[in-house]
Amino acid sequence: MAKYIVRYGVMRFIGVFSARAKDEYNRDDQVIIRTKRGLEVGDVLCIATDDAVNQLSDPTFGSIMRAMSVEDIKQTEHMLGDTQREVETVRRVIGEMDLPMQLVDVEHLFGGERIVVYYLSESRVDFRDLVKALASELQTRIEMRQIGVRDEAKLLADYGDCGKPVCCNTHLSEMPPVSMRMAKLQKATLDPTKISGRCGRLKCCLRYEYDTYEELQRDLPPIGSDIVTSNGRGRVLNHEILAGQLLVRMEDNRNIMIDASDVLTILKRGNGQTGGSSRRGKRRDKKEAADESGENTQSNPDTPKE
Repeated sequence: MAKYIVRYGVMRFIGVFSARAKDEYNRDDQVIIRTKRGLEVGDVLCIATDDAVNQLSDPTFGSIMRAMSVEDIKQTEHMLGDTQREVETVRRVIGEMDLPMQLVDVEHLFGGERIVVYYLSESRVDFRDLVKALASELQTRIEMRQIGVRDEAKLLADYGDCGKPVCCNTHLSEMPPVSMRMAKLQKATLDPTKISGRCGRLKCCLRYEYDTYEELQRDLPPIGSDIVTSNGRGRVLNHEILAGQLLVRMEDNRNIMIDASDVLTILKRGNGQTGGSSRRGKRRDKKEAADESGENTQSNPDTPKE
């Protein structure tokens, strides 16, 4: 029995799904799958080899029922038409109950087993009466899911400043916190309007090359170090990490740029590093990480978590 990695749902979940005995699928094939949530539409990504599965951090599991038929496509199109009506209904009922929440999106599962309501709120919301009212009006099970601003961008954003589709809606399955230290180490502008993504938080791409910058920086004398070079003695003022160069103030007060390979001896190591991992910096990063992870998820207690 072949297994495939399939992406599904508006939140772009990724899971491992078993196909029927003789069924075979190719990349980008649309299939009907059964998940813990019910029947859904998914896109085949690849065969679930051991290497591919090991790269998934928290995959879901299920089965592939069939390839999408013409009738399935028509049903999906009809369902998308109903979604706008459902959005208007949910927004109206939330307003009538004056609940402290902002509707983000509504997801109607293919099989009709449930409607998932994604919303923003700064506090926990007692939505029991809302669920009863919506279940009665929409005639299906209602699941409420509280999300954060990064997930809101994942659902609604289209393109980033780079001109490409936003990463959270293309290839990112996890969105770990990004700290200002990452921007400082890479000498990115600290203008919030230029380093913030569509969600208003620091751009996820600041994390992509951060490990490389840290590794390269470890090979350089820390800022503040007293060094001996072929030009004489001096003190390290700054780093050009990717170029492997140092800005050095010589004993005659000249500032010169040298290659790190020109350092003959480090007389005294400095404590400062551009965006370095000082104890104070680590405490600040923990606080920033805590702020980022404040985006929690609130859902029905009886709802399986994907």
